[in-house]
Amino acid sequence: MDYVDVPGIAPDRLEKRRYQSAIASGCLGENTLVILPTGLGKTAVALLVAARILHKGKKVLMLAPTKPLVDQHSEYFSSMLPETRVGMVNGHMQPKKRKTILEDSDLVVSTPQSVSNDLDNGVYDLSDFGLVIYDEAHRGTGNYDYVNVAGYVPEDAVSMGMTASPGSDLKKIEEVCGNLGLTRIDVRSDDDPDVSPYVHDTYVNRIVVNLPKDLTDISDLLRKMLYKDFGDLSALHLTNPNWPASKKHMLTIQGSLQMRLRNGEKSMTLFRGLSLTSMCIKLLYAIELAETQGMSPLRAFLSKINESGEDPKGPKADRELVKREEYKQIWHIIGSSDVEHPKVSRIMSLVSRVLNSGESSKILVFAQYRETCDILVEKLSHVENAKVTKLIGQANGGLKQKEQIEMLDQFRSGDFNVVVSTSVGEEGLDITSTNAVIFYEPVSSEIRTIQRRGRTGRKNDGEVYVLIAAGTMDEVVESASKKKEALMRQRLETLSRDLQKKRPVDRRQTEIDIY
Repeated sequence: MDYVDVPGIAPDRLEKRRYQSAIASGCLGENTLVILPTGLGKTAVALLVAARILHKGKKVLMLAPTKPLVDQHSEYFSSMLPETRVGMVNGHMQPKKRKTILEDSDLVVSTPQSVSNDLDNGVYDLSDFGLVIYDEAHRGTGNYDYVNVAGYVPEDAVSMGMTASPGSDLKKIEEVCGNLGLTRIDVRSDDDPDVSPYVHDTYVNRIVVNLPKDLTDISDLLRKMLYKDFGDLSALHLTNPNWPASKKHMLTIQGSLQMRLRNGEKSMTLFRGLSLTSMCIKLLYAIELAETQGMSPLRAFLSKINESGEDPKGPKADRELVKREEYKQIWHIIGSSDVEHPKVSRIMSLVSRVLNSGESSKILVFAQYRETCDILVEKLSHVENAKVTKLIGQANGGLKQKEQIEMLDQFRSGDFNVVVSTSVGEEGLDITSTNAVIFYEPVSSEIRTIQRRGRTGRKNDGEVYVLIAAGTMDEVVESASKKKEALMRQRLETLSRDLQKKRPVDRRQTEIDIY
């Protein structure tokens, strides 16, 4: 294997890849948004750029959205740049300590909020920094702290954004570039000639399951209630006749009615409309749980409605729901049924098959809801040879960031070979290469779909399994995600060409061979 020979980078550590060299040299020439599939070395590109900037005597700042990512990047740069003083800062430190670390370090890795607050308060400035790197740069919209930090970056410094999936919204991509001062986009895909030799095959398998009768009966009853309430909303002339009864439609109506209420309007139509939209939103959510998640998550959700609906001071919508005949029929089915979603047993079979295919096999299972994660952890624990754990976020008694890092270390070392994760496992975290990634359900976001898929096929061929419940919202979501992903690639190519046309002639430096 041929290794990188660049001043400052540890010898015989980083494999030489021409596409990484080309991207890095482009970043040195112009502020660039780097879009590279997960597992193909975005951080290695950042390392090559950082080594050149450090060699010129300037400092480097790398921003990452979470503390686990900060820890991960700090460890990587410390090992790959042995002669560089690498510092790590976060919001738990006092500003004075953060200032000392920035002054004493050559390369600093931080969460953006800490740096943003310190810059606003004049604790330090970025005049000594020649490079600022934004990891997961697609976050650089609105009031996110990346945007504020970018306003303090010196004009002669290099800015570099990194992401695997910026999304299909062209205006959002343009906003990210504008906010972070990025004037060039470098997009690489698995099919590019200089990238493809390093890409392992990822096989996407679509697995369709049929709902059992108990769940279809419940879904039918929920839809019956939904159509009635939506019809009542329409009769009040509060709906858009060309827009179906969707969550987005209901939230739009709800927002409009709440604004009218804040403006002082008080009418029977307004109050009835608010109650109906609330019921529709809850019914849509219940349908999603019944069709895509299963009986246990549905039971947990409806139990909360029962509790508030039986309270005389509870929400009017809940009090009305629990009295309806269809709702009582649903609870009769729930009380007498012992079925779970067929996805659960199918995942158990998949996990068993993958684990039996090799002793070192590792599997990552993604599920949208924590209740589903809990069910899967419990069920998969009974699969032979499965050592199962779960990866969830910090909210509502979840895993602290330190616990997330420790759990991932145990996954890498083989203490666990199956991780059931919510969305926290999608973005950025250095999850060891897995043999299989399983989607309990498709997700409509093309960004999240790409990030999930990128958790396998990194060091060897990988399998992706997407479970679809036939005739349900799963099929709608799957279709939406595919369309958005195709649109994203098309729009990125267009935007990249447009930016190239606008590129100034007097670039900061010509592209060079980074090696």
